[in-house]
Amino acid sequence: MKDSKASGEVIAVLPNKVKIKVSDLNAFKGAEQLKVGSYIQISDNENSDVKLIAIIESFLIEVSEGKDGQEDEGKRKYLIEANPLGTIEDGIFRRGGDSIALPPKEATKASVDDIKAIYESGSRESKYEKFCFAQLSQSSKDRIDVPINGNKFFNKHFAIVGSTGSGKSHTTAKVLQNATKEKKSDFTGLNNSHIVIFDIHSEYASAFPNANIITIDDLILPYWLLNAEELEELFLESGDNNNYNQSSLLRSIITENKIVKNPSEIKVYFDSPLKFDIDEILNCLQNLRKETRHTEDDLNIQFVEDAIVFESDSKKIQHYFKESFSFIAPRRESQARGHGISKGPYCDGSIDKFVTRLNTKINSPRLRQFLFGEKSKEISFEDTLRQFLGYSYKSEIRKNAKSNVTIIDLSGVPFEVLSITVSLISRLLFDYSYYYKKQVGDNDMPLLLVYEEAHKYVPKSDLARFKSSRASIERIAKEGRKYGISLAIISQRPSELSETIFSQCNNFIAMRLTNPDDQNYVKRLLPDTLGAITDILPSLQSGEALLIGEATVMPSVVKIDKCDHEPSSNDIPYLEKWKNEWFDKVDFKNITSKWIN
Repeated sequence: MKDSKASGEVIAVLPNKVKIKVSDLNAFKGAEQLKVGSYIQISDNENSDVKLIAIIESFLIEVSEGKDGQEDEGKRKYLIEANPLGTIEDGIFRRGGDSIALPPKEATKASVDDIKAIYESGSRESKYEKFCFAQLSQSSKDRIDVPINGNKFFNKHFAIVGSTGSGKSHTTAKVLQNATKEKKSDFTGLNNSHIVIFDIHSEYASAFPNANIITIDDLILPYWLLNAEELEELFLESGDNNNYNQSSLLRSIITENKIVKNPSEIKVYFDSPLKFDIDEILNCLQNLRKETRHTEDDLNIQFVEDAIVFESDSKKIQHYFKESFSFIAPRRESQARGHGISKGPYCDGSIDKFVTRLNTKINSPRLRQFLFGEKSKEISFEDTLRQFLGYSYKSEIRKNAKSNVTIIDLSGVPFEVLSITVSLISRLLFDYSYYYKKQVGDNDMPLLLVYEEAHKYVPKSDLARFKSSRASIERIAKEGRKYGISLAIISQRPSELSETIFSQCNNFIAMRLTNPDDQNYVKRLLPDTLGAITDILPSLQSGEALLIGEATVMPSVVKIDKCDHEPSSNDIPYLEKWKNEWFDKVDFKNITSKWIN
């Protein structure tokens, strides 16, 4: 990029636009490098030290329609429309362009030094706030870094959006890689960054070789930490008329089981993060659906072996936890016991589907592996948090547990519990941040939660299967900043995302978007008014992005720097592979075996 002294003529100054006429494009040095998104500087008519900086929105060519033979016939006039961003005075950039005297003197292509001054002025408050992962896209020979305010970028939520192949994964990896390298001094070892990536396509393990990687084989997700919404989503059938009664019954039984399993706890509630035994819950429900009792005494239960009179419903429920019992069939009068035997209140079929669904879920081999198995029953509350926060704990399955980055590989998680998995982990980390700050007074280890392909589990949809994950992530979006937990929303379909979550983002890295709905959605939610500059979204090259938000000194078209280690999201070279000789080494047996298991 070369400095320029040749000028254009300012012909109109509007509140949000400047029009510049260039009669001789060849005389406007550096014009061959100008394009939408390039910078123009406009000199003050009275003070030559004040310059207005504007970003080009569009080019127009006007051809003169003079009479035949006249000198101006067919003469071309070039018009540049630019959006004013701010002024440079004494080498310092300030947003807003209302301080320049009218009419302005001339317009020229902005110099490299002036552009650098713009971005350097944005990081003068503190060197510790400066954070960089990209350079100005228009810079060719001279690299111009585009630093941002790291505090404002990470603590206000940010979004990275773009179509497939635009470079979202590489951008995400680069931002996070740079964050894990930032240090105040020359200390050795890890810095204090804590990042949790919800990786739905197994892309980020290669980008973070030292990460704490949790796959479906390593994941331990304690079912006893599920809240009401998550349990209902897992066990209740959407649209069932008996859902309310089933939910109430499940709450009361789980609370009773928590009381039994935690005798040392004084206050036990349904939402208390205490252990309970899901198999005992199933036993109890199966007994309730078969229960028979004395017609005149509801606590006189008619087991096949013998009748038992319980002191209370609570004692009866506690007995039902032990196993699935057999009961005497109902009858008007029992010859053996001399009284009538009636069905229990849940023997009318109202909980049959519920119990069947519960039984199917609990005994599913895929879910028992990480959700309902013995490991989930045995792991402590503390170690559950440690596995997600990158802190070591005693376990044979943990590898590289002490790490800045924890990758939760969701590719192997069954789709029916994907939302619940994301919901539970997100909610636990939010509650952890809440109670940490409440106890300490400040959060010494702020968290960043990165949601890859976020539209898959926090969509606009009101379907029941997304209810829990939406509730957890929307809560973080609205309240997380106060407790030191922020979001990074990554998506190729922003128009399908929950508006509550996306609208809470204060910084955006908008890459190439080809879908008109996604383009309009992003334009509508962007915090800065950019006018026509947002029209470049469908024409951005791979790795280019529109960087905008509170963290940056001004909206910029940037090129993201290369990753140290790239995520495994590269396109497959179809034609190159098709040209090879027929591949005859497919191990179908091994593939189907892993598929089944």
